[in-house]
Amino acid sequence: MSDTETVSRSAVTAPDAGPDTARPPRKLNPKIKIALGQIAVVVVWLGSWQWMSGRVVDPFFTSSPSAIGQQLLEWFRTGSIWPHLLITLQEFGAGLAIGSVAGVLVGFTLGRLPTTAAVLNPFVTVVYSMPKLALAPLFVLWFGIGFGSKIVLVGLISFFLVFYNTFTGARDVDPLFIDSLRIMGANRLTIYRRVVMPSAAVWVMTGLRIAVPQAVIGAVVGELISSNQGVGYIIANAAAFFNTTGVLAGVALVACVSVVLSQLIITLERWATRWKQG
Repeated sequence: MSDTETVSRSAVTAPDAGPDTARPPRKLNPKIKIALGQIAVVVVWLGSWQWMSGRVVDPFFTSSPSAIGQQLLEWFRTGSIWPHLLITLQEFGAGLAIGSVAGVLVGFTLGRLPTTAAVLNPFVTVVYSMPKLALAPLFVLWFGIGFGSKIVLVGLISFFLVFYNTFTGARDVDPLFIDSLRIMGANRLTIYRRVVMPSAAVWVMTGLRIAVPQAVIGAVVGELISSNQGVGYIIANAAAFFNTTGVLAGVALVACVSVVLSQLIITLERWATRWKQG
């Protein structure tokens, strides 16, 4: 046998490349993995609920996902839910705007005035410790069953959540940056605009992110206590007739609205703090 034939036969019978040269398996994107996990949790939860309804528990007490979905579709198909949803969103938006602006202004001010903050701290703590939702009946008595009582309740809830985060952010500014601007002759307004506000932006947006779902809850609870319109009124009306499906459909609608609004705030937070992410 010639040397050429030996080399050719060896080349043909040579084993494939070992595992060291194999291409590593492609990893799943973490965001996709998280999304799939969340979808799986929802599917298992709703599927279990649907299966148990009528088999393990009485649908009168727990309803079922299919019945709740049909109720939501009926509300949107007839358009009966839109005026109530719009009222709730208006109460939420007005209260959140007023409370957040006030929280940012007071938070920045006290954050840069430590002596004044120390004097007012116990009084702010007392007011913050009060259960806001428990004050809702008083707000109805003082401001009526219309917009006023709900806006005050939502504004009060939003104010403290935004205030404390803004206050912390204003105090968390690196003094070196402030001293550097002062050496260059910057005035107080420039220091606030160039250093304090950008540094505290992360804290402010965190406060807003926390305040949004709480503000939605505040608006709905205010409507539950006393109102003739809004999603809270729809829930209270369904509860008065022992309509479990209507109650849970209203709760599901509130939850969906809170999730959507929270995602909008998260997107706004990423845009407002893009300088830090970069």
